Amino acid sequence: MASMDMTILGCSGSLAAPDNAASGYLLRMADGRQILMDVGAGVLARLEALGEPGEVDVIFSHLHPDHCSDFGSLVVWQRFHPTSPARHRHILLGPSISAVHLGRAGADHPDLVEDYSDILEIGTWQAPDAEAVPVAFSDESRGTVYPEHRIGETRLYAAPAVHPTESYMIRVEAADGTSLVYSGDTAATGHLAALATGADVLLLGGGVSANRRLRALAAQRCAAAGVSLVVPALPLCTDNGVMIATLAARLIDAGADASPLAVATDPSMDVEVPLLADAAVEG
Repeated sequence: MASMDMTILGCSGSLAAPDNAASGYLLRMADGRQILMDVGAGVLARLEALGEPGEVDVIFSHLHPDHCSDFGSLVVWQRFHPTSPARHRHILLGPSISAVHLGRAGADHPDLVEDYSDILEIGTWQAPDAEAVPVAFSDESRGTVYPEHRIGETRLYAAPAVHPTESYMIRVEAADGTSLVYSGDTAATGHLAALATGADVLLLGGGVSANRRLRALAAQRCAAAGVSLVVPALPLCTDNGVMIATLAARLIDAGADASPLAVATDPSMDVEVPLLADAAVEG
């Protein structure tokens, strides 16, 4: 991929590890632009060693902490670094909540929203509706079904991901047509196969990439379609589903009733359950 060079800065899902940052991928494009896909915990330190933090545009798949928590420090670098701050306003593309969500994280008070317009031009992904029938990416659907975004000579497109918060999968196309699709943190969805139609590389990332079924499906379908698959080694993927299952097992051991299989999911459920604390004390 001479027109698009990718460096994996980190790929640990949910939790960064001492030797592996959370999600962050640096794309160096032929026109000189550097695009940082997600900025999870530990990514900025890796970027300092391998790139120039003052010179990156930023795109977010979504805004869970393991994909955005180093953003505030990146802003400090771009604004105030004594020798290599940002030399111009960069582009940030992300979910519709990006300006407010990231602004609150960087503000001095919970009621305030930090204004990043001095260094960033913040845009929102435009993508097909999540309930729409997936449409294969093609010359006909490019710019219509999939609205086009630009960073320099790079064209970017998005599709809805399956995740508890507003999330996107991203297709990055270099000026010569070389293309990479980043799954973000999605579960299996027809929109991923549609967005990846005709792509050169599929990058499977996020904590859900520890899902063996998702990995197997991706490998099978990429092989059939002639798409190169890049997926982190399983030990580098932290599966938060395993964390949840472990918590459930401890609660049941402590006397809690198991939920029925038909129970609805609640991604914001409070897990500070007294039974767990009591069990820890007794154990």
